[in-house]
Amino acid sequence: MTVVEALFWPALLGYGEAAVAYASARTSRAATWGVRIGWIAQTALLAVQAERADSFPWSSWAGSLNLFVWFVVGAYLIWGCRPRFRLLGLAVMPLAAALFLIARIGGGTGAGAKSGYGNLFLVLHVGFVLAAFAGFTLAAALAGLYLWEEGRLKRRAADILRLRLPPLASLERLTWRTIGVSLPLLTLGLAAGIVRQRQRGGSFDALEGVTVVTWLVYGGFLVLRPTGRRAAYLALGGFALVIVARLALAGSHFT
Repeated sequence: MTVVEALFWPALLGYGEAAVAYASARTSRAATWGVRIGWIAQTALLAVQAERADSFPWSSWAGSLNLFVWFVVGAYLIWGCRPRFRLLGLAVMPLAAALFLIARIGGGTGAGAKSGYGNLFLVLHVGFVLAAFAGFTLAAALAGLYLWEEGRLKRRAADILRLRLPPLASLERLTWRTIGVSLPLLTLGLAAGIVRQRQRGGSFDALEGVTVVTWLVYGGFLVLRPTGRRAAYLALGGFALVIVARLALAGSHFT
């Protein structure tokens, strides 16, 4: 077994265990440990990739997907492992496990091909954009939990008190703060890309167009400051653009 495989499988098993264990409050503590162990293993995997590569190893579609998963789980670990946010983990961790496996199948856990772009540019552009997208992913999960909890409260579901869910106001505030942190990161990543494009005389592609629209949606969110269901729907709408940019259009951006 290679070093990469020795690190990949514990990370995948940790994420997969958490995706299943978060389904029950009795196993949520074990799920939290699965997230932590998986993230530590993936961090070590990224460090091995960086040490073995001649340049930034995550510029390919699969490689950037690997890094994106690391950002998503890292953002979730900041506060998402609290008992009241168990259902948030049930939304985030299955997605993280699935995308991590797809990154592996696509070769994203290998050394990666050498890019014609400089390392500093790739760190600034790819790193900031992926970190922002990870934040928007977490904001969408918070918005989805908000809508689900609000619906249960309106129907006066019998189990709503037993689930120990966070207050709706907390979910709304965390969604706003997450987007508030993520948008400046996206702004910096876009700015780095635009500067390099002007230097190289490159053409404006579909991924850049979707990313700009994403920036406008979340910028509108912070300017308009919607509340309640409108805020949740707008956060989810922006996430739909993130999915298009991250999964459908990223493949040929640096080729």
